[in-house]
Amino acid sequence: MTKDIEKRSHIGSVEHRAADDKRTLVGYAALFERLADIGSYFQEKIAPGAFAEAIDGDIRALIDHDRGRVIGRTKAGTLRLQEDGTGLRVEIDVPDTTDGNDLWVLVERGDISGMSFGFRVTKETWDETGAIPVRTIEKLELIEVSAVAWPAYEDTTLAKRSLDAARADHRNAARRVAERRAASEQKFRGIRSPTGDGQGAS
Repeated sequence: MTKDIEKRSHIGSVEHRAADDKRTLVGYAALFERLADIGSYFQEKIAPGAFAEAIDGDIRALIDHDRGRVIGRTKAGTLRLQEDGTGLRVEIDVPDTTDGNDLWVLVERGDISGMSFGFRVTKETWDETGAIPVRTIEKLELIEVSAVAWPAYEDTTLAKRSLDAARADHRNAARRVAERRAASEQKFRGIRSPTGDGQGAS
């Protein structure tokens, strides 16, 4: 695992609803158990429950992961997050601001049709038994969600760093096991060696 912020997207349908002078965008930033290719390095999926604790934080909704373009916030009630059987469901009450109005028009036109999220992995597992390694994200820290026009899988360098770190951890663990085994064998031989084969002189 790394402490860098990674980004993932779901490009699909984003609903726009207008009622009683409130404009709301609804969609999914992530889908569970769906394999995604991360560059040419590995595949990745998100396990159900990964967001269960993460959505309790004070999360912002942004445009294109730009922290200067806030369009919602959980603490203010203008961003609502829910983990359901499908994935991470997002509802954003779009503000009457330049960014908000522009976003609303772009969604209506179909120019923006995706949602994304920025996160740090806190628990993951790796399966390298197949031809391509598979990373399963089991828990994460949710930093923000965003309305996006492009998938956010371009940060493959960060993702590869996580794979390299997992492999390094595996090598270190294997080395520690080998060292303990060697120490145990050496201790066992040390117990037996001084007495020889245990046979007296004839």
